[in-house]
Amino acid sequence: MGRTRTFDESDATRSALGVFWGHGFDGAAVPDLERATGLSRSSIYHAFGSKRGLFDAAVSAYLDQVVRPRLAPLQADAVASGALAEYLRGLRHVMAEPTLPLAAHGCLLLNAATAPVGTDEGLRQVIREYREELAAAMQRGAEAARPDLDAASVAALATACTAHVVAAMTLVRVDSDGACEL
Repeated sequence: MGRTRTFDESDATRSALGVFWGHGFDGAAVPDLERATGLSRSSIYHAFGSKRGLFDAAVSAYLDQVVRPRLAPLQADAVASGALAEYLRGLRHVMAEPTLPLAAHGCLLLNAATAPVGTDEGLRQVIREYREELAAAMQRGAEAARPDLDAASVAALATACTAHVVAAMTLVRVDSDGACEL
């Protein structure tokens, strides 16, 4: 009979998220993950299968706890006319605050996309789905903000907003002032 698990996987995942967000998958050493989670190497591997399994859990937590709550007003049944502007203002505020993870480290998914781990097809699919979710939210926000525009103009506005958000979340890691100007 195996031992009873004495830790909360979601707490361990949140703790590991901080390590992966700050150092990336390749830069996050297992001893760093052990310290952050309070788990032994064997407990990490037993619970998550591998360092990569823990990373995948952290990516899922990042989407659920960081990304989707910010996008929620743009994904509501009825999107407020000011929801897109509010999202962009909120993003700028978060990027301008150096004590917050987004300002200090950029976007976990965009960082992963440009790192060696980004060549993994499973992660590439998660990143594609994130971009699609972001683009759909920008589309809904643009439709609500500019009901006077034709469909092609709204689509162009949404595409521009998506591109600016991705660029800003990539740039913030090295130039938060420049990212906030986008």
